[in-house]
Amino acid sequence: MGRRIGWALLAVLVAAGSWSPGAGAQARHTLTFWSWRGEDRAFYEGMIRKFEARNPGVSIQFQTFKPTEYNTVLSAAMQAGKGPDIVHLRAYGALQPFARPEFLVPLDDKVPELKGFARQWLDGARSQADHRIYGVPFAVQALVIFYNKKLLARAGVRPPAGVWTWDQFLAALKTLKERGITPLANGAKEGWTLEVAMGVLAPNFYGGTHFYDAVTTGQTTFKSPQFTGALAHLLEIRPYMPPGFMGVSYTDMQQLFINEQAAMFIGGIWELGYFQSQNPSLDIGVTPGPVPRAGETPWISSFDDGNYGVNAKTADMEDALRFIRFTATREWGQAFTDQLKQISAVPGVVVHDPLLKEVVGWMRHSTPYIMLVGFRWKSPTGSELIQSDLQGLLSGRLTPEQVGDDVTRGLATWFAPFRGR
Repeated sequence: MGRRIGWALLAVLVAAGSWSPGAGAQARHTLTFWSWRGEDRAFYEGMIRKFEARNPGVSIQFQTFKPTEYNTVLSAAMQAGKGPDIVHLRAYGALQPFARPEFLVPLDDKVPELKGFARQWLDGARSQADHRIYGVPFAVQALVIFYNKKLLARAGVRPPAGVWTWDQFLAALKTLKERGITPLANGAKEGWTLEVAMGVLAPNFYGGTHFYDAVTTGQTTFKSPQFTGALAHLLEIRPYMPPGFMGVSYTDMQQLFINEQAAMFIGGIWELGYFQSQNPSLDIGVTPGPVPRAGETPWISSFDDGNYGVNAKTADMEDALRFIRFTATREWGQAFTDQLKQISAVPGVVVHDPLLKEVVGWMRHSTPYIMLVGFRWKSPTGSELIQSDLQGLLSGRLTPEQVGDDVTRGLATWFAPFRGR
């Protein structure tokens, strides 16, 4: 990987040479837009064409990098005083290295459209140092359970009437397995997929936002029986994961569900468009994580997925800001939701897809995706700790109590309220 990153950096720095002051008038009107979202290229290039048609003389080049290498490439270019004019940025802790006026343009007073955005999504674009907004949030994600209606019907399992209770969920998994159908596509080879599963299944047991508020203010820790008890429920799904689940990767999980070899997929709503594009005959349903008791309202883990920003050293600030304001309009957000089947952070967007519409309704009872929003600010991050420990939990090496203790001790190295506890 090191050699690949090295070549990528070389290409970046060579390309960035077009930024030199003597590059001429044409260079000032050729903006670059870097992203890790290669799968969304058609959408971005289509919206860029619309912008270019309305702004004669301005062209925008959309360039993508591997998601795992993107922040490294971007950081090297920005540190060198170069990089793209328009920057696709991650959120929360991953934004912080760039959220400084010497790297990015603070947008609070330059993009008036941001005043209508929900504060919970703007927090993913906010600097922890100066509390200013450095990006336009582009997508809102929610964590859910997908299910294959045909496979459930084949096993005689009734889809949830809104939401399953935990006992109903386990009973459905058991029946599927007895009928020879792999109940869950989920594996454990990559710890981040387990963090997602925790984000779906655990909040209804640890208390959602009530626990989030308590743990992020230091009133409690991850040693709390509320949290470790929620983790214990994750152990109950192990018998229903694929054979050899510790070796099942994310792409394996996707293929199992797409090819109708597994009945359910615990994941994020961002999968919807991909699932449908890969297998248009899939008859998919979506449900929140199960609740402990009938009649309870499920918590939905949600977060800002990333942002669009402007390089502070762009040679064409006026056009770059004009484009970034375009990304904050309802026109942009509506196209984003309609074409990509993802939830735009832009206020006022009308969701037409019936499954997305259901999810948006559930998000009225959303809770922050706990480690990303609350504890991914310094190293070791809460996500790094929980991902490794969840692999230990699912493999039988760790107990829920050991996970809670390890996460608390790891975070105590930088989160002062946990020290000595």
